[in-house]
Amino acid sequence: MCGIAGWVDFARDVRLEKETLSAITETMACRGPDAEGLWADEHAALGHRRLSIIDLDGGRQPMTAEEDGRTLAALTYSGEVYNFQELRRELRSRGHRFRTDSDTEVVLRAYLEWGEDLVTRLNGMYAFALWDARKQELLLIRDRMGVKPLYYYPLPDGVVFGSEPKAILGHPSVPRRVAADGLREVLEMVKTPEHGVFAGLHEVRPGQLIRIRPEGLSKRTYWRLEAREHTDDLDTTISTVRGLLEDIVERQIVADVPLGSLLSGGLDSSAITALAHKKLLARGEGPVRSFSVDFAEHGASFAEDPVRGTADAPFVRDVVQHIGADHSEIILDSKGLADPALRASVLRALDLPPAYWGDMWPSLYRLFQAVRSQSTVALSGESADEVFGGYRWFFDSEAIQAETFPWLTSATGAYFDGKSLFDQGLLQKLDMPGFLRDSYAQALAEAPELPGEDATNRRMRQMSYVNLTRFVQTLLDRKDRMSMAVGLEVRVPFCDHRLVEYVFNVPWEMKSFDGREKSLLRAATADLLPASVVERKKSPYPTTQDPAYEQALRAELGAVLADPGAPVLPLIDRDAVKRLLSSPVGQMSAQYERSGLEMALSLNSWLSSYDISLEI
Repeated sequence: MCGIAGWVDFARDVRLEKETLSAITETMACRGPDAEGLWADEHAALGHRRLSIIDLDGGRQPMTAEEDGRTLAALTYSGEVYNFQELRRELRSRGHRFRTDSDTEVVLRAYLEWGEDLVTRLNGMYAFALWDARKQELLLIRDRMGVKPLYYYPLPDGVVFGSEPKAILGHPSVPRRVAADGLREVLEMVKTPEHGVFAGLHEVRPGQLIRIRPEGLSKRTYWRLEAREHTDDLDTTISTVRGLLEDIVERQIVADVPLGSLLSGGLDSSAITALAHKKLLARGEGPVRSFSVDFAEHGASFAEDPVRGTADAPFVRDVVQHIGADHSEIILDSKGLADPALRASVLRALDLPPAYWGDMWPSLYRLFQAVRSQSTVALSGESADEVFGGYRWFFDSEAIQAETFPWLTSATGAYFDGKSLFDQGLLQKLDMPGFLRDSYAQALAEAPELPGEDATNRRMRQMSYVNLTRFVQTLLDRKDRMSMAVGLEVRVPFCDHRLVEYVFNVPWEMKSFDGREKSLLRAATADLLPASVVERKKSPYPTTQDPAYEQALRAELGAVLADPGAPVLPLIDRDAVKRLLSSPVGQMSAQYERSGLEMALSLNSWLSSYDISLEI
């Protein structure tokens, strides 16, 4: 897992711009602490920061392929291709010779053999830039589910690209400007595909290939969710899900560095941890290392809230005892999550305000730091809820029928609304309801339809589509930035495109055949898990309930209010802030007001530390 950066300029010799290439590549040092690599041709410069996972000595980048003393192609690559061993065997049979054991060289050789159609053969999470010296063109390619990030900024005669916005912002030709559309993206939990928040900045869409030539830029979608008839009966469907999970986990535990699993005691992470444990034991490499997180103040004082009905710790212990994992529990101090230095680290990792569910970002950062001290790779249960239908809004009639994103309805909407402290005139000017309507209409217009499908299945297919293409992207971003900021690679087995494609087309009555969430996943993995976990209801990643966290945020916001130069002041309702700060601690309107607090503070820090020019 790595960080990539670079640029193409068809009007200049970029070999003379090594300082710029080095500077934008250095911004990716957190993603790749083990090595740096730079390569330049006349019109293309590629940079790479490496986190060594496979072939520690041989996988250095950027990697080139030569013939008769000339470069054919150069590659800067981030991610993992899980079927690289099969592809290597096929390429060898076609006459290719390999210098390394890395999956990077497999991707490079696959391009030489199949051209851009190599994307149809890759199974994995990846984002890479490939310069074809023969054609004088650059390809930017991102994996099907968007597990690994990739951004680009078109220039008059080329493009700047990078794993994160900071790489592109490090180029002297790129302004730090945010227009109204960018601010709307920040204020709502809506992630518009290809939108990079900063004006002119784009994100390569999951399953997309961008081609940059002297005559301009073009796009190609090489993968998208499609509606297909599901003909398997229930037993066959359950066994197919199990077979896919067995194969996926088998592939994703391959690493030349220590590997672990993130364990919450929920169905998703427990199933992945149990499968990894089983596979590792079969290889003689077990037991699996597992990691969980909790807050020092939770313990017996955990209180049920509208989203979380149970604490994680008892279920984690059940799983560890049931499978015999080598477990570590990471205990976090709640007040410490409000530490300005920690929040600044989170902001630098994200390049955007970490607004919704604000304490989760620093808690994930601390969790991943602790995991990284023992493992370089970790498996995660991320995206199972989107794939199998695990969120409460999949079972909430109001959310199902609403003409908006289901996570913004009364089912859990208050948890994703950070606008409570913002000026109403600003919000009216931005027309946030219109933005939501347009975004939702765009998502629905993309959703595939199956001819002859009944109304219920058609609607639930739409629900699945918006979750898999909009909601999960925000969670994958959070996971990626917080893990890579500390040099940890997190793999997400439930994002394997074969599993996503298969379950996406299972009828809703089969996905929920027992009347509960994630029926197929529960049935497919029940034999691996303790009964308590099999019967447990969905509970999201934990958030602190300690008033000390809220107190620390209030103190910081009070300081912002007293600073006449604070950049967020023109955007917020000062009277609303004063009312909040004068109200008793612990009596805010649940998560709703805390989200507003976190949004105001995050936006102020972002505008200030990134020297943003806000044009609205």
